Amino acid sequence: MTVAIPREQRGLGTRPQLSDEVASRIREMIMDGRVRPGEYLRLERLALEFGISVTPVREALQSLRSEGFVHLEPRRGFVVTPLSRQDVGDLFWVQAAIAGELTARAAGRMTADRLAALADTQAGLERAAAAGRADLAEERNHAFHRSINLAAGSAKLAWSLAAVARYVPRGLYGRVPDWPGSAARDHRLILAALRSGDPAAAGDEMRAHIVRSGELLIAYLEHRGMWGGPPDT
Repeated sequence: MTVAIPREQRGLGTRPQLSDEVASRIREMIMDGRVRPGEYLRLERLALEFGISVTPVREALQSLRSEGFVHLEPRRGFVVTPLSRQDVGDLFWVQAAIAGELTARAAGRMTADRLAALADTQAGLERAAAAGRADLAEERNHAFHRSINLAAGSAKLAWSLAAVARYVPRGLYGRVPDWPGSAARDHRLILAALRSGDPAAAGDEMRAHIVRSGELLIAYLEHRGMWGGPPDT
């Protein structure tokens, strides 16, 4: 099996955390349906396409093996593991629970300056969504969530959220057609709840937002043929 790596993903360089970046890129390929369950991921081919040595690719695949994205068949190599709708839904269920709690905690700690900065970030997201700039919308989305998570003052809980969220690599949301507009609408509700200082409402709005994002991604992956049948065009 030959894996075609997009041009923008080649030449990753030699940074110390290279294997983590390689794992992120391969994880994205799996989540995006560019490599399918049962396909072999050849070390040499991936190394050639990425423009790096085999060692960080092997380390990346071992990391993905521990996460359940690939498994190792003796004497044959690494194989993409099936990823079900339930698997994706479970990832977002966990994200929603943690993000909701962080947002509820942040509601009591949002100063006027923090709220103003969050509103500016939201305005940037709105402009990006209106302009059809999904890449910028995703950047603003990340900044919006990061601001809330920092405001919560719960470093360990925020770390737990980041550990789960990495299963859906940044850049993937931008390819989901309805996501930018949905995120902008949801963020308005979250921001309103934070402004009112209502922890319960803020947490509920964030949980609903994360669940909706997961539903959109599941629909996108199904459209891409993740769970059987050829991808729609």
